[in-house]
Amino acid sequence: MSSLKKFERSRKLFERKDRLLSIASLSRLAKLDVGREKRKGIPEVILAEGKLAQDVARISQAMVRRTGRAIISRSDGPQVRAVRSLMGKGSKVEYFSRSRLMIVKSKNYKSRRSGGRVGILTAGTSDIPVAEEAEVIAREMGCKTRSFYDVGVAGIHRLFEPVRDLLKWGSDVILVVAGREGALPTVVAGIVDVPVIGVPTSRSYGFGEKGLAALAAMLQSCSLGMAVVNIDGGVGAGAIAALIANHVGEYRMGTE
Repeated sequence: MSSLKKFERSRKLFERKDRLLSIASLSRLAKLDVGREKRKGIPEVILAEGKLAQDVARISQAMVRRTGRAIISRSDGPQVRAVRSLMGKGSKVEYFSRSRLMIVKSKNYKSRRSGGRVGILTAGTSDIPVAEEAEVIAREMGCKTRSFYDVGVAGIHRLFEPVRDLLKWGSDVILVVAGREGALPTVVAGIVDVPVIGVPTSRSYGFGEKGLAALAAMLQSCSLGMAVVNIDGGVGAGAIAALIANHVGEYRMGTE
């Protein structure tokens, strides 16, 4: 066996061991899956909704100490203030007010770049918060992103230039975020040759309110090559899109 093959075998064995489940207990408050990113390629995301502000701050602090970064979803003003107060000047806190995502990083944390490319389209302006949630997650997983907003089927002429741009850019996967009747992902999936992920949003009212009509329409889509996540599932959509794009990115960088 050549030295190169021995090295590659040793590297793979090390990576396998490194992906074993790693749980950090924070008293009785939380059990942090600090090894998730190495094991699965998807970082741990702390759901702030329903938690006390001080608990969110303590969990975030523990995550940063162990991994260098904490991603907090669906946070509110008091929770953001509590995190900023506890973390102090030793960490960088970034808050995205539309999506309510918060990213906390230690000063020496280095973001990785995978070479993956994720395109994002929204049907309307009111769908941007969910799209931003997906975009931030994809970026935190190492992807480049490119977004176009308000290109829904009510004015379908707006759609074709952004789709052309994403394909020329080399998008590995396209996230399509839509509420109301949820028609946009079906249209996009019918004209592109890359995977499409439909993301229904709760921006609808009346019959089929709160995203039910959008979800049902996407699940009933006749366009092949499209998958669907849950209503307002920006975090999940960003994660699966980044997983796809990261694998393509690895191949792309390996052939350049």
